[in-house]
Amino acid sequence: MARLAPSLLVASLALGGCAVVPIATRNLATLTSTPARVPHKIAQPLRADARLSVLWVGHATALVQLDDKVVLTDPVFTETVGQVSRRLVEPGLEPSALPPVDAVLISHMHPDHLSLGSLELIEPVVRHLALPRGGLTYLTDFSFDAFELGTWETWERDGLRVTAVPVKHVGFRYGIDAEWMLDAFTGYVVEYHGLRVYFGGDTAYDERAFIETGRRFPGLDLALLPIGPAEPRTFMRKTHVGPEEAVQVFLDLGARRVVPVHRDTFVNSNDKPGDALARFLAEAKARALPPDAVQVVGIGEQRVLIPRAP
Repeated sequence: MARLAPSLLVASLALGGCAVVPIATRNLATLTSTPARVPHKIAQPLRADARLSVLWVGHATALVQLDDKVVLTDPVFTETVGQVSRRLVEPGLEPSALPPVDAVLISHMHPDHLSLGSLELIEPVVRHLALPRGGLTYLTDFSFDAFELGTWETWERDGLRVTAVPVKHVGFRYGIDAEWMLDAFTGYVVEYHGLRVYFGGDTAYDERAFIETGRRFPGLDLALLPIGPAEPRTFMRKTHVGPEEAVQVFLDLGARRVVPVHRDTFVNSNDKPGDALARFLAEAKARALPPDAVQVVGIGEQRVLIPRAP
């Protein structure tokens, strides 16, 4: 099977020029390191005791169980992305441990979110894959069903509903395609059996988009929100919420719970591992979020958010 091999460095330079040179340099240094191990990985992630659960694999990859349906966000299981960025921590779940996945959600085309090598690893268990508009251009020849969704468009199978919702990011993959890939990015809301889960992918702050999503999907049970990359803020705020802004996104959405992701997996900012989470928690405390609203899940950890009734 053919595999595209984009350069994360080229894409980063297209976004910010010299602002990302220190980040790229740190990434090159990781190529000689070994990702930290995740002890006691979960071998059977399907939970009979859960209506809603989340297992964080790392970065923006999360396995979400909604009753008997399984959704996987931006799957990245490879040791490197974009050829120049190596994981700081290995994936929190082995691809071989994945149950059948009803829907894979791809938020945008960057290689740390659309990982073609990872899709090859998990292809046998993937049933359907959603991409934003233009995303099929970058997909190689896979056996699963793949489709595009524009903003507010919905796909449904067997009661599982996936709706593309607006975010603020960039859609190119190589840098040279920035001129025409103007809207190949999205967030998603997943609905099943009355459960509602929001996945933000990558996004800058856009008050109108988040408030409108919350209005159309009231009572979100869970928001999977990126809280990094954080620094340098003057550059990152164009395409990424920082930890403090992520708290405001949660409030705008009106969600009941938030799991902070997109942190501590790759070197993609000037802040150190743990910094973004510490800032997010401090802001959540300052804004008086209820203690059970913030669900901090570690890489390889699974959390039952809504248990199944006995």
